[in-house]
Amino acid sequence: MIVQDVINHLHDLAPLAYAEDFDNVGLLVGNKDQPVSGILVTLDTLETVVDEAINNKCNLIVSFHPIIFKGLKKLTGKTYVERVVIKAIQNNIAIFSIHTALDNAIEGVNSIICDQLGLKNKQILIPQSSTIKKLQTYVPKTNAAELRAELFNAGAGSLGNYESCSFNIDGEGTYLGNENSNPAIGKKGELHTENETAISVTFKKHLESKILKTLFEAHPYEEVAYEITTLENTNQHIGMGMIGELKESMSATDCLNFIKDKMNTECIRHSNLLNKPIKHIAVLGGSGSFAIQAAKALNADLLVTADLKYHDFFSAENEIVLADIGHYESEQFTKSFLVDYLSKKITNFAVILSKTNTNPVKYL
Repeated sequence: MIVQDVINHLHDLAPLAYAEDFDNVGLLVGNKDQPVSGILVTLDTLETVVDEAINNKCNLIVSFHPIIFKGLKKLTGKTYVERVVIKAIQNNIAIFSIHTALDNAIEGVNSIICDQLGLKNKQILIPQSSTIKKLQTYVPKTNAAELRAELFNAGAGSLGNYESCSFNIDGEGTYLGNENSNPAIGKKGELHTENETAISVTFKKHLESKILKTLFEAHPYEEVAYEITTLENTNQHIGMGMIGELKESMSATDCLNFIKDKMNTECIRHSNLLNKPIKHIAVLGGSGSFAIQAAKALNADLLVTADLKYHDFFSAENEIVLADIGHYESEQFTKSFLVDYLSKKITNFAVILSKTNTNPVKYL
């Protein structure tokens, strides 16, 4: 097994195409073709984590947060980031980060929080837009069914909760091949008219190269006419945060104590408690102040997130309870989830859960 094989499994879970533009995900250090001796999974890659990988003979670290976030102009060991990168390179250890790709995944960070809190009827809080594309192509009518089937098998034709979606229009296509052409139907130098079907199918943007490869291989024409457009539809299966509901309503105080226990946090900073039961809970792992309005718009009674600033709490405006449980605390179960996921995908290989607590925030 090489590093790229592990990346492929992680990409199936959380395609990097859906990571936020500001983020730095993917293989940050190392060679994708390097054979893997062991995998260490962590929330953050610190020097102690690299030491842990060395001690466990792991030459691939799968980290939730990226150790390299901004550009590095020097590698002198002056900062903890530089020291981590240097030590990893010196010991031939690759580092891969999944970060907001997993934040936006339907089974990712926020689903983990929902499951930890026992929330049901989960849905994406802030669905991503511009993640659905449409392919339109033109094929001889006699080949239309076969081409559609191949495109469907490659992952095209999915839209929300529906599969095998397409739109088809029959018409006539014309073409005239020059002396260098080699038409599959008709003769070069002669104008040809063919009964064709215009096929339109949607697909998820991370599948574009696969869809096009399938199109070119399955289409009978020497020159394939096609167009790809990006749809404005939001994607209900990809996006930041989630909202779900408790099995039974709780008072605000009981709910905060429940969250404190389930999320294993020592402290919850919160806005004014409202005199109404808590039933619908929105969650967003990590820094989530930008989700306050979305949570209110979906009538959430409470938002569980982290890194709220002083003035963010005023945004509750007695419409919602805001609960800041801590950044690390909101994401702490992610590495166990990734270990379980990779262990199921790679059954004959060592996938190790890091024992290093990387939380930089301490409580007195």
